[in-house]
Amino acid sequence: MIGAIIGDIVGSIYEFHNHRSVDFPFFGEKCFFTDDSVLTIALADAILYEKNYAALLKEYVIRYPNRGYGMGFNRWAQSGDMKPYNSYGNGAAMRISPVGFAFNDLDTVLKSAEKYTAVTHNHPEGIKGAQATAAAIFMARTGKSKQDIRAYIQQTFGYNLNRTCDEIRPSYHFNETCQQTVPEAVIAFLESNDFEHAIRLAISLGGDSDTLACITGGIAEAFYGGVPEWMETHAMNLLENRLQKTVIEFRERFM
Repeated sequence: MIGAIIGDIVGSIYEFHNHRSVDFPFFGEKCFFTDDSVLTIALADAILYEKNYAALLKEYVIRYPNRGYGMGFNRWAQSGDMKPYNSYGNGAAMRISPVGFAFNDLDTVLKSAEKYTAVTHNHPEGIKGAQATAAAIFMARTGKSKQDIRAYIQQTFGYNLNRTCDEIRPSYHFNETCQQTVPEAVIAFLESNDFEHAIRLAISLGGDSDTLACITGGIAEAFYGGVPEWMETHAMNLLENRLQKTVIEFRERFM
């Protein structure tokens, strides 16, 4: 899941200041980890120790405030209510990468993606976005080709993956739904040559840059067999110690 965290950090400074090309400093000045990394690591924590994910999400928001949480999610996290709020926001997909790495058959991956997503994002589109992302990661890490991944995601989830980044980029705009984030993130992965190129393509699309690159980064890490060591070191150094510890423990157990 370090690939998702790297994507989040690299994209953090472009979320509201889009950069529509692949030419930019990879870790730009003032990069930071956002809610995408926090909630991804919270899920890793929940899987590692079989904790209640809904309760853990609220705990992590208190522990790591002001990290760019969405308005609906933040209201839920700050409330005493544990019921989901029927969201189809792209937060469902950006935090799901640990599921794609932790489980060893596709059916379990899909069921687990739904289980961990539905604690907040119980709208069918939210669940679909999370399942598509987790499935792509699972397929990528188990040796499936890009053609296999494209075909499965299109046939199972109905996303149009027959576009290119050059076709998407001119008219793409900020959008926080799974419907208009997950397909674009997957396309950036499918079009990439390596991990770095995948992140650059995702950010070049504009839109919700950190979340796009977070989703793309998890899939790209799985497909390309990891991330460059210098990127991992840089990203880990930006994380708070507790977050670092969970990432390390998750990797030791599942990767």
